[in-house]
Amino acid sequence: MTVGFIGLGSQGGPMAQRLIEAGHPVMLWARRPDSLAPYRHSGATFADSVTALGAACAIVAVCVVDDAGVEAICADLIPAMASGGIIIIHSTIHPRTCTGLADQAAARGISLVDAPVSGGGGGAATGTLTVMLGGDADVVAKVTPLLRAFAGTIVHLGDVGAGQNAKLINNALMAAHMALAHNALEAADAIGVDRAALAELVKVSSGRSFGFDVYARQPSVGAFAHGAKLLAKDVGLLGEVMGDAPSFAVLRDTAHPYLDLVAHSAAA
Repeated sequence: MTVGFIGLGSQGGPMAQRLIEAGHPVMLWARRPDSLAPYRHSGATFADSVTALGAACAIVAVCVVDDAGVEAICADLIPAMASGGIIIIHSTIHPRTCTGLADQAAARGISLVDAPVSGGGGGAATGTLTVMLGGDADVVAKVTPLLRAFAGTIVHLGDVGAGQNAKLINNALMAAHMALAHNALEAADAIGVDRAALAELVKVSSGRSFGFDVYARQPSVGAFAHGAKLLAKDVGLLGEVMGDAPSFAVLRDTAHPYLDLVAHSAAA
């Protein structure tokens, strides 16, 4: 059963490579042909269009950046796939986008699951990603053996969209943790505590978080510009899902000043 993969960026690329190394027949498509160069001798095959890939594959994974990219790909993919096919959305996007695409796919007898991931390119390369699944339990069971090629933890959270909801909460927490880390180290500077020493201390103490570790290794505030842009997108999406819920307001008000600071520092 050939598995299609679209989206060979810093995270999707290692995910596709893990699928290839696990022995799955993999077909790739990329908007930029140079993105396929690393896979020329990998055993993967290549499609010249999304439509051609969809027609050849029973399962297709999509790992592009945003809602617009996912919708554009699915506009070609859904009509091309045969009934009984499965689409896996690894992108972090609005849950409503996933449910809408799932309805379009279902009209053609195709199943869709949302499966955003956490762990970055490093986690993909080492097979330790966390995959957050939303979709029908029977479909989830079918795709889980594939996901094990790059996942260390796989959690089924509910119907289509549930994986995205979980990922958005996770990323809002990440943004808030990095904001707290920024303020903690600023406080250290203000009261004369050695910043580098405190960073090493917290890494082995009760105040530690993954977000703190990421923040502490940035050479400057603006160095996290790319990551902050993605986190800001995801915090915004969670706001669209939750509205003015007090629990979201706390996350938003903690995260946004830091994310804005990163953006301004990078632009300066």
